[in-house]
Amino acid sequence: MTGIFPAIEPYEHGMLAVGDGNLVYWEACGNPHGKPAVVVHGGPGSGCTDWQQRLFDPASYRIVLFDQRGCGRSTPHASAAAANLRANTRRRCDHLATDCRHQSVCRVASVGEPTSRTLLAPPAAEFG
Repeated sequence: MTGIFPAIEPYEHGMLAVGDGNLVYWEACGNPHGKPAVVVHGGPGSGCTDWQQRLFDPASYRIVLFDQRGCGRSTPHASAAAANLRANTRRRCDHLATDCRHQSVCRVASVGEPTSRTLLAPPAAEFG
């Protein structure tokens, strides 16, 4: 990596149902056939930004960004009155494994804050 790359628009994005009425926002940008790079923002409550995708060369990487359960563009937001936060951290780990399977990511490399690295540990163990 050489530094910060220009911001790019995602070529694909959507909402992934992860159970309990939760939808997780995801987007993919860069090279659709490149090496996968999974980006999970730090917490709590924020979401991914173009700053995180700019850490990767879009010509070489398929950059997959997720807004964690209850954060950013995912719904319901943790601040919503109806949001159920019981066992939320375990469920966020579970949904990240689902997210990786949905994106056909079989190896996980993390970049980010301690919270995101902690959440990526179970999927990383599953995928190698």
